[in-house]
Amino acid sequence: MNTKQRVFTFVSALTFATAASSPALAAAAGQSAPDFTLTDTHGKAVHLSDLRGKYVVLEWTNPDCPFVQRHYNTRNMPGLQKEWGGHDVTWLSIDSSNRNSSEFKTAAQLDSWMSVHEASQKAVLIDSDSATARLYAAKTTPHMFVIDPNGRIVYAGAIDDRPGASADETRKAKNYVRMALTTATAGAAVDPANTAPYGCSIKY
Repeated sequence: MNTKQRVFTFVSALTFATAASSPALAAAAGQSAPDFTLTDTHGKAVHLSDLRGKYVVLEWTNPDCPFVQRHYNTRNMPGLQKEWGGHDVTWLSIDSSNRNSSEFKTAAQLDSWMSVHEASQKAVLIDSDSATARLYAAKTTPHMFVIDPNGRIVYAGAIDDRPGASADETRKAKNYVRMALTTATAGAAVDPANTAPYGCSIKY
């Protein structure tokens, strides 16, 4: 195992330990999606309740997280955003790094990072007191939620089935978010509807 692999393994182990130690239960499929209002990077208030009638994806993100970086560097996350945005799905990326965290990013920093990575979400939202993350008991970046037009969560958990994947393996992974959207928009029940999220712990 080379140095890079050892570091990634250590980060992964630390992340999973941190996420698993959280006592809060995350919002799950079958539940009503908790409503929230957050400000996007352009200063506009976004109310989840205003999006009733549409499919919505919530993606918890953090540009400093190696897992997030992998999914953006491989264009996995931007590709999903663009693909489903074309199907009238509203994709919202949420950065819940607390304003007191060293990983907190300003609106300008988030916009710049997303632009470099060709992101195509509807909006990037700043949850600077981590209140919305607590509302969902979001654990990691990324942590994904798919909400149906009735405001119910139909999928919650990991983006895919390969937490420790290389760039090439990421492209071949079973993408739970794509599966959930494909199934739900066809009127069928999502399976799996809940999976264990992986990534870096959210910086509450």
